[in-house]
Amino acid sequence: MIDDTALFAAIRRAWRAIDPAPAHLADAMIAAVATADLAREYALLSLIDSDATAAVRGDADMLTLQFSDGRTNMLVHVTPAERDACRLDGWVDGDVAEVRLIQDAGEHLADLEGGRFSFDGVPHGLSRLRVLLAAASEPDGATDLQTPRFEI
Repeated sequence: MIDDTALFAAIRRAWRAIDPAPAHLADAMIAAVATADLAREYALLSLIDSDATAAVRGDADMLTLQFSDGRTNMLVHVTPAERDACRLDGWVDGDVAEVRLIQDAGEHLADLEGGRFSFDGVPHGLSRLRVLLAAASEPDGATDLQTPRFEI
């Protein structure tokens, strides 16, 4: 009697002899899987305004960032609020269902009003925003947008 391991090995040898996989198949599949969710995983980050060289406190403490995946755009303002915390206000031009702020300390769900969202009492540290759209802006567009990490 043949055990399962030997039986599977014999079936594998038979299939490889009868119908071998194309030589480039494994590399093509790895590349396809790696790039399939790039629009969902990362948006393009560009710094719009930050005057870190100002000598007085005020607007210089505000950081403005813009994120885009080419279809959906997001504008984010980070301002100091209370000691060791900030306020984050943002706007998305898509039909937003949910916005989450992801930090090492945990996740926070945003207060939403149309395409506007906000977070109060945000601690300093590396952050990322995850936006879930109610519907994609295009038929093949993503409904889940995550920004790269940024420092608050």
